[in-house]
Amino acid sequence: MKTVLILGASSDIGLATVEIFLKHGWIVYCHYNSSKKFNVKKNKNLKFLKLNFLDTEKKINNKLKILSKIKIDSIINLVGYIDNKSFQSTNLKSIIKSIISNAIIPILIQRNAIKHMLSKNWGRILNCSSIGVKFGGGKNSYNYSLSKHSLEFIPNEFKFWATRNVLINNLRIGVTNTKIHKRMKKNLNLRKRIKLIPMKRMAEANEISKY
Repeated sequence: MKTVLILGASSDIGLATVEIFLKHGWIVYCHYNSSKKFNVKKNKNLKFLKLNFLDTEKKINNKLKILSKIKIDSIINLVGYIDNKSFQSTNLKSIIKSIISNAIIPILIQRNAIKHMLSKNWGRILNCSSIGVKFGGGKNSYNYSLSKHSLEFIPNEFKFWATRNVLINNLRIGVTNTKIHKRMKKNLNLRKRIKLIPMKRMAEANEISKY
């Protein structure tokens, strides 16, 4: 029996991913930020972890200590803090908040989990990035795309961990039919982005979760 930590588990894609891992008998730790809204059936393997990535340094460090004691075999990072700032309207505070939420805290959590993975010679980490890293994203998602770009950086040590069967990868997610995009259906910029997709439609949350 293996344990997976799903960061950003309360999102549409997160919920679909939780269901898949529970179906396969994993112990699933569901991370959420402020409100626990999980529309999933009760399961003995289902655990919850509340952690606001923008909390005080002391509170975050306390949570990281707790997490370091959990023997995590896999991490799916679906955290996606969006501040709706364009390149022209952004500021120092907004950039820092985005990078802390979408890159720095997930990286620290993964660093803590690596020791256990290496000791078992098995581990899987998937950082879910954004297609905006390649194409620039939406008009008001500059900080989001910038922070996801930071998340994709993989130090050289990761290559050596592959020899111990600890694999770390990035998955760039495109425009997906989630709550955020459902509210933007009449947005001209969104319609233009959908036209760039060969299938001429948004992806569905369950399609992404399978990956």
